[in-house]
Amino acid sequence: MIDENISPMGKIKYKFNPDSLSYYRVESSFRQKALKILGFFFAFALNASIGYLLYSMAFDTPKEKGLKRQIGEMSLNIELFNKQLDDIEAVLSDMQQRDDNIYRTIFEAEPLNYSVREGGFGGTNRYKDLEKMENSKMVINTARRLDVITRKVVIQSKSYDELTKMAVSKEKMLASIPAIQPIANKDLERTASGWGYRIHPIYKIKKFHYGIDFTAPTGTDIYVTGDGVVELVESSQRGYGNHIVINHGFGIKTLYGHLNGFSVKKGQKVKRGDVIGFVGNTGLSTAPHLHYEVQRNGEKVNPINYFFNDLTADEYDRMIELSMRPGQSFD
Repeated sequence: MIDENISPMGKIKYKFNPDSLSYYRVESSFRQKALKILGFFFAFALNASIGYLLYSMAFDTPKEKGLKRQIGEMSLNIELFNKQLDDIEAVLSDMQQRDDNIYRTIFEAEPLNYSVREGGFGGTNRYKDLEKMENSKMVINTARRLDVITRKVVIQSKSYDELTKMAVSKEKMLASIPAIQPIANKDLERTASGWGYRIHPIYKIKKFHYGIDFTAPTGTDIYVTGDGVVELVESSQRGYGNHIVINHGFGIKTLYGHLNGFSVKKGQKVKRGDVIGFVGNTGLSTAPHLHYEVQRNGEKVNPINYFFNDLTADEYDRMIELSMRPGQSFD
């Protein structure tokens, strides 16, 4: 039997020879030494790899720490950006509400269609390149919100451009609508006849009177009741006699009849309050007065509805009372 033993130093190997009852030194071959060294190296490499893996799982490298810090900062910035987008959306929503329910109501315009305001984006995936990023879901959601808000801002900007045009047109319309009395008739007692059936002063029959008569001395100034263009200046001894027609635009015209003279010409632009002629007694008329008519879209309407800039509430009620008195007209 041969026993193996190792010296206390742990480096030299010995074997026991039972025949000679003695130990002899065992020398390792080069191959054995190489295999031993190689095994030791692989064991060391394996232990080192396992140790590094465990360490990296438990602790971040400086580069990883830097990347994680950058990702954290980016996530925080995206959250802050989304809060700012919340504020922008709230302001934009308020602007849309005012646009649809106040401004467009004032200008008698239809609100923008919901599908126009909320229209999405079609076509290919706009955010494909963002899918490779860290926190791609958060980044894509933020990018999508930004796109939607940008679209809404553009639509709202175009809507305000339309409102600006409406405001300019509305200002012009408000200046053009007949809104004052054609004669400075402050006491109102010179309102001889108003809208409705009256006895014709010449034919002595009941006939509809399509205007309001204002009695005044011959030569009294007559004022145009709204901005417009002189459409007709006609001299006649019949019907309205010498009369003027003003085209105010927006489907509105006014007529001033039985004039003694004119101070405007056909095609002339006039402003509310300009003197256009003088009270007379021409045509089918029985006394000096002004016959005043308002036409809207080709139909004659009651002029009493167009004195709102010139009379107080009490004066307006008084004007209605006087214009409704039965009797005969002056024309």
